[in-house]
Amino acid sequence: MPNPLPSPIVSSRARLNEFTLTTPDGLSLHGREWAAAKPRAVVGLVHGLGEHGGRYDHVGDCFAEHGVALLSTDLRGHGLSEGRRGHAKSYDLLMGDISQLLETARLRHPNLPCFLYGHSLGGNLALNHIVENKPKLAGAIITAPLLRLAFAPPAWQTRLLKLMKRGGLEIAMPSGLDDKELSRDLNVVRAYRNDPLTHDRVSPSLAVDMVDHGERLLKRAGEIDTPLLLIHGAEDQITSPAATAEFVENLKSEHVFKLWEGLRHEPHNEPERKAVLSFMLRWLDDHS
Repeated sequence: MPNPLPSPIVSSRARLNEFTLTTPDGLSLHGREWAAAKPRAVVGLVHGLGEHGGRYDHVGDCFAEHGVALLSTDLRGHGLSEGRRGHAKSYDLLMGDISQLLETARLRHPNLPCFLYGHSLGGNLALNHIVENKPKLAGAIITAPLLRLAFAPPAWQTRLLKLMKRGGLEIAMPSGLDDKELSRDLNVVRAYRNDPLTHDRVSPSLAVDMVDHGERLLKRAGEIDTPLLLIHGAEDQITSPAATAEFVENLKSEHVFKLWEGLRHEPHNEPERKAVLSFMLRWLDDHS
C-alpha cells in the first residue's frame, strides 16, 4: 500500500519532461512525462475530448511521488498536438497514436509493468485499443468511459452528423459538453474555461465513431483479458454510469468497479481527489 498522499495535491513541475512523437501520417503529437525518481511502474494516459494532458499535472505529480511514471500525449487535434481541432479521420489512426504512446513508455522504462489509463473519450479509446490491439499490459485504469452519453442528443443532430461524415463534410461542431458538470470544485471549472488549450469542437467523423465504438464495446467486453480498474462518478451527467455498470456485467476478466457516490465527470478533479488517487495507487500496487 502506498504512503499517504501529499496534501494539497499540487505539481512542483520539477519532474515534468516534454517530448514529441511523429505519427505515420506526419502529425506532431505533444507529450509529457512525469518522471518518478525510482519508478516501479509506468502508465500511459489518454485524455478526454476537448482537453489535453496538461490538465493531469497533479495526477502525474502524485503518481511520480509514489514511484509511478506517467506519460501522456495530447490527442491529435487537441492541446499542443497538431491536427484540426476535435477531428480524427479514423479510429485506426487514434489506435496507432496509443500504440506509439505505449511503445514510448516501454522504451523509456523497459522491464517495468506497463499500464494504460483512459478518461472519458480516452476511456473509450483505451478499451477499444485493448480489444482491437491486445497490447501486453499489466492492467488499465478507466474513469468515466464514454460508452454512452448520459443524455440523449437530438435525433436530428445524430442524423446530420452521420450525413456529414458520409459526405466528407468534416466541419467541426460544438461538442455540447457542459463544463459545469466536470467537477463540483468551481476552481476546476474556472480553470477549464480559461485554459487556452481546451476547446468544444468535435468533427462528424469523431462524433459518430466515438458513439459507435462505445456501443461496440458494450457487446465486446467479454473479449477483454486485461485486469481493469473502472471508476465512475454516480452523478456524472456527461458519460453514463449505467453504461459502465452494464459493461462491467459483461466482463469476464479480473476487474474492480467503483461507482463513487456524489462525484461528477472527473473523479481526479473532484474535492475527493486525494481518495480517488489513493484508490488508483493501491490498485496499481496490487498489479505491479
